[in-house]
Amino acid sequence: MTGPAASTPDPGSPGAGPRVPGAPPALSRGPFAWMRTNLFATPFDTALTILLLAALAWIVPKASGWLFFDAVWGNQPLSACDAVRGQGACWAVVWEKFRFMMFGVYPFDEQWRPAIAIFVLSGLLVVSAFRAFWNRRLAVVWTIGLALTFWLMGGGLGLAPVRTEQWGGLPVTLILAIFGVAFAFPLGVLLALGRRSSLPLVRAFCVVYIEVIRGVPLITVLFMASVMFSLFMPEGMRIEQLLRAQIAIILFVAAYLAEAVRGGLQAVPRGQYEAAEALGLPYWKSTGLIVLPQALRISIPPIVNSFISLFKDTSLVVIIGIYDFAYAVKKSVETDFSWKKYFIEAFLFSIVVYWIYCFAMSKYSQKLERDFARGHQR
Repeated sequence: MTGPAASTPDPGSPGAGPRVPGAPPALSRGPFAWMRTNLFATPFDTALTILLLAALAWIVPKASGWLFFDAVWGNQPLSACDAVRGQGACWAVVWEKFRFMMFGVYPFDEQWRPAIAIFVLSGLLVVSAFRAFWNRRLAVVWTIGLALTFWLMGGGLGLAPVRTEQWGGLPVTLILAIFGVAFAFPLGVLLALGRRSSLPLVRAFCVVYIEVIRGVPLITVLFMASVMFSLFMPEGMRIEQLLRAQIAIILFVAAYLAEAVRGGLQAVPRGQYEAAEALGLPYWKSTGLIVLPQALRISIPPIVNSFISLFKDTSLVVIIGIYDFAYAVKKSVETDFSWKKYFIEAFLFSIVVYWIYCFAMSKYSQKLERDFARGHQR
């Protein structure tokens, strides 16, 4: 048979050329395809999606009205809140008690000092997030920032002295969390390396320390630090309560970081160790330059999870009489009967503050994972 029809090869025949795929159907991509795949893939998914949408349609308008549209904002008297009680939130309580929430029982006329300390400590975290500062300059910046923080909080050199018993609020939470991270991380790395050591005494000490600390709650460690430290000090020597809590937090978090780092060390391929040995590198050089960077990259999620837990667990220092941020928020409304009925708004404010710091750490850890993954692929 001749003609144009005969000259066209069958697409399924062996002699046919490669088939050029056409554009995918319009419904196989875009938002509608995503909804069909993720929300309405099965009858059960469809029913669950409709149920959740109905719940959101009922909750969101009511919550938005109470939180925002019908709420009392700014510097308003208590009567303004009483007028809308039950219909809208009273954010005026945050305005009224803001200084006590943020700074606790710190002397009122000197509260500009902890306010600056909050910006200094937060600034240190922001600067540390930029990889351009990951060199010796960062150590200098941290030294200056921490010295400035303690000068502002404690006084001296031209500032009125303020005892640590009067420190409180968000600066105390940041100090406990930041110093806890700064000192617990290197200690945790050493414990992880010690647990994998070939020296029996070193390995046994690290195993016992890690397992004992991880086997008790932080409250127990704080109580022990508050009571036991004075027994080991020379007569007449006294350790501030804040320092005791700081040491307890460092020792506690280091055990969890050690296990996170040890998991990363175990995930490093054995060939990396053998390559370092083939190059003739000593133990500390091969660990610091080859093995440990890879282990820390793998351990980013559990390490950051420990940091986030530490930031929230600082609220437990209230059991030894330290005015952290959460306790300052609680006492700000608890001690004032007229505003006590609006404690929910006060606690929501504390939740937002904690969430901002924890969410920032979480997002930054995800960014680090992506950056290190790209570098590893190259």
